[in-house]
Amino acid sequence: MSAPIEEFRFDGQPEALDALVADARPRIIRGLVKHWPLVAMARQSDRAFASHLIAHDNGTTVDALVMPPEADGVVGYRGDVEAFNFSHYKVTVTQVLQRLLASIDQDQAPGIALQSATIAGCLPKLLAEHAVPMLDPAIPPRLWIGNRVTTPAHFDEYQNIACVVCGVRRFTLFPPEQVRNLYVGPLDFAPTGAAISIARLDRPDDPRFPRLKLALEHALVAELEPGDAVYIPPMWWHHVASLGKLNALVNYWWKPPQGKGLVPNTRLGGLLHAILLFKSLPPAERAAWRELLDYYVFGDDDPAAHLPEGKRGWLGELDAEQSMKLLERIRHYL
Repeated sequence: MSAPIEEFRFDGQPEALDALVADARPRIIRGLVKHWPLVAMARQSDRAFASHLIAHDNGTTVDALVMPPEADGVVGYRGDVEAFNFSHYKVTVTQVLQRLLASIDQDQAPGIALQSATIAGCLPKLLAEHAVPMLDPAIPPRLWIGNRVTTPAHFDEYQNIACVVCGVRRFTLFPPEQVRNLYVGPLDFAPTGAAISIARLDRPDDPRFPRLKLALEHALVAELEPGDAVYIPPMWWHHVASLGKLNALVNYWWKPPQGKGLVPNTRLGGLLHAILLFKSLPPAERAAWRELLDYYVFGDDDPAAHLPEGKRGWLGELDAEQSMKLLERIRHYL
């Protein structure tokens, strides 16, 4: 019911990142970070990998979550979206790894996951030897460690390259238009900050989610081993399953520069504002606003093409000063 994620061959070409971003499709990059010392440690053994990280831990606390064994390692909710199925902790990388190693042979181990820890913050001495050639060194790498934990389908606003450094991870990706078939949970009550699908991919016959099979028909799937990487374009839904007893991933999020204007750091605020403004309108009025948004924002045609270049105002290319004036007008309306 799914197709493999296409592979991208990287031979050190300087334009590789531009090609990935321009294509706007997920791509697997086999062996992108196979030269990393962390990958070499992982190939020796899980314990060698853990010992290498512990030796470089500076003691800074990071975010980790723990799920009871009955959660099957799937990050999400208890009951009918009543509460999250995990507890949050502030711990060190060493404490997380010690807990993982202690439970590595348990049949009913709790789900454990260290999430989105900046390597510069907790393992800064690793930075010099763990760079990605095609990426700007200013993009901060983030570390994710755990056991057999699954993060359900969710999206990010950012460009994303995720590198597996220990264990095996299965990525299942869905194009943005499949959102209607993924049964997304609440926007304001999301387990990891991003809204997630509450339909489990391993239960496609669940009668509560009949359209899930339609999403699976459009899924792209790949398994990554240590040294492999995946490029995930913005807004693509991605479901990530860690398959080993010890798994680790390093990822990079970034946004390409967009003109001279002041681009807000997040577009999610725009989505939430649109929900507040338009969702409750009568059908005819909502349809009219949809046409206006398509015309000014989402359409392919330039709505200012018929205007003199110096008279396009907010419809033209904005510099920093014009962006500030537009933001001030938005504040006035609010």
